[in-house]
Amino acid sequence: MKKYSSIYLALAMTLGFGTSTLAQNAKVGNLQIENAYTRATVPGQQVAGGFFKIENKGAVDQLISVTSPVAGEVQLHEMAMEGNVMKMRQVKDIPIPAGGSVELKPGGLHLMFMNIKAPLATGEMVPVKLKFAKAGEVEVKMLVNAMGAPGASRGGAMKH
Repeated sequence: MKKYSSIYLALAMTLGFGTSTLAQNAKVGNLQIENAYTRATVPGQQVAGGFFKIENKGAVDQLISVTSPVAGEVQLHEMAMEGNVMKMRQVKDIPIPAGGSVELKPGGLHLMFMNIKAPLATGEMVPVKLKFAKAGEVEVKMLVNAMGAPGASRGGAMKH
């Protein structure tokens, strides 16, 4: 039976089914990071987004920086409509309300991996270090989901 479980897992990861459930969760202080993932990239692609949910069981905090060995830089970003154009911009921090949550997702707040050193392959785990103003630092491993997996941002006009 174990043999078939391994085959199913490999097939699911290749096809991009159910892979977001394998994403690592992490906890630091009163913060719980859930369902961390990114998307596969193609050779030469220099950027990728990072997504997860932060649950806060304590006082107000802020995500203030992110690092990862897979990228030259990781920035905190937001997307918003300005007229008929979707614009993305870097933000200095991401506030996390007391007793609330923040979701980093396509089309909203997200991480931006810049100057990716090698393509991100489906099924890999990408190490990411999150730094919070009060809770401190925690490492999360983000699952690399297949390109076009549910939740992928849609095409359209975007300015950066």
